[in-house]
Amino acid sequence: METLGYRLKKLREKLGWSQKEAAKKFGITNFQLSRYESDTSNPDPDLIAKFAIEYEVSTDYLHGITDYKEPLYKQAGISSNDYNNLSTYQKEVIDFFVTREQLSFKNQPENILDALEQFEVFYEVWKKQQDKKKK
Repeated sequence: METLGYRLKKLREKLGWSQKEAAKKFGITNFQLSRYESDTSNPDPDLIAKFAIEYEVSTDYLHGITDYKEPLYKQAGISSNDYNNLSTYQKEVIDFFVTREQLSFKNQPENILDALEQFEVFYEVWKKQQDKKKK
């Protein structure tokens, strides 16, 4: 299985960046990036999110959970600019819908952002149902 460090290194190299260039982009030291890429240290979740955004991959891909690189928002047809302008909650809603196989998107709106408000309502109902099941 490919490790987080291995994937970080391969993605950086694919863009032709040196460790020094990449470290500067992420606001970390070259030494820190080297440790992440060699799997001797783990980045915090916020930095993993930055890696995913900059490398345009999903965090699940970075963690080796999936081999599918494309971020969830791209699977939903949302541009990175639009996605970055969403609140954390809205991102959670989009990710929820994209990852649920039982929720078919065959008839999804042309622009999923147009239906976000309705998705948020459905998502809240679903979360309440899950909470009731736990009790």
